[in-house]
Amino acid sequence: MLRNKEDIVSLIQQDDRMMEIIKAAGKLDLPDWWICAGFVRSKIWDTLHGFDERTLIPDVDVIYFDDTQVDEKTEKRLEAELKAILPDVPWSVKNQARMHRINDIPPYHSCEDAISKFPETATALGVKVDKTNNLILTAPWGVEDVVQLQLKPTPFFQETTERAAIYETRIMKKKWKSIWHNIDVHPI
Repeated sequence: MLRNKEDIVSLIQQDDRMMEIIKAAGKLDLPDWWICAGFVRSKIWDTLHGFDERTLIPDVDVIYFDDTQVDEKTEKRLEAELKAILPDVPWSVKNQARMHRINDIPPYHSCEDAISKFPETATALGVKVDKTNNLILTAPWGVEDVVQLQLKPTPFFQETTERAAIYETRIMKKKWKSIWHNIDVHPI
């Protein structure tokens, strides 16, 4: 049973493949970096649904924050470096110092700020290892929703009609309920 951050950290620490991926990302030594979103959420929901095998994730989202180097070419170079370490992982690297331009919102102040503005509370999660390989979990909106199988919008996505529409569209496109039958999807 998963109840809190400590339980989630323990779950991930016991998954050799996840730890291999997290440690590979850590080798880049990026400023304010995290692996986030579905990489974490899917593991939790797979476990809570009793799946023997992990569901396929389309990408492993590595985010970092460096406002001195906001060139997309840098991100592609970093993805190539990670591919050289673990070629079978679908890496996606994004500098959150530039993503506000893509998303047409005010600039983020850090990666944790960016994570807090993800569409769903259950997806607003990130993990990384520190310099001594201790696993760290960030959850700006807590872990209650993800461990209780609740899919809800973050406050940021409740602020405007446009963002609410993005949340609703994601729910339809992602079809999470068809994968994880026990989740409770909350409309805005």
